[in-house]
Amino acid sequence: FEKHNLLELLLFYSIPRQDTNEIAHDLLDKFGSLKGVFDADFNELIKVKGIKENSATLIKLIPQLAQAYISEDCDDEEMIFDHADKIGSFLTKKYIGETKEVVYLMILDNKFRLIKLVKLAEGSVNSSRIEPRNVAEIVFAYNASSIIIAHNHPNGLPFPSQEDIETTSIFTTIFPSIGINLLEHFIITEKGYCPIMHDSKLFFTDDELRLKYY
Repeated sequence: FEKHNLLELLLFYSIPRQDTNEIAHDLLDKFGSLKGVFDADFNELIKVKGIKENSATLIKLIPQLAQAYISEDCDDEEMIFDHADKIGSFLTKKYIGETKEVVYLMILDNKFRLIKLVKLAEGSVNSSRIEPRNVAEIVFAYNASSIIIAHNHPNGLPFPSQEDIETTSIFTTIFPSIGINLLEHFIITEKGYCPIMHDSKLFFTDDELRLKYY
């Protein structure tokens, strides 16, 4: 199928007994690509002629379904997150469909198994805030041994900004002083991932502390 054919077929289930070919083309023309359509804001979708609330809801559901489908194989409770590739691959799948900056907290036990994945914050495309106090409360509640923090750069590159570096520096000062073992701070994008704390030797080797591209 061509991309417009895929979109046309999807829309048929929310707009029955109507030719959805023209609507599919209009969506692609307005948002530039299939991904652009699925990432578009709900209120922008319903501005397109022929797209009502039920069709916009169906379109916005697709990235969430894709994320759940792809990331399900990473939900094994016995998975050991003991090097950068495993963590980067796991987190990359969790960020599928995210168009805003989102901060996740991975809470690990003493064998580097995932206890809980927590969404700490969701902000604008360019910024999101992490409160150390909130992190501490969550970590202590789960009696965790170690944590990993991650955030994404939507439509960006997997390199830390100055703000990212400064935030990480604050974390590496505060968390050890209150008994929290911060293993790494990851940046996730569609193009790859990058651990910020390159001097972390807690469980990464030099070879594993590399910028990973897919």
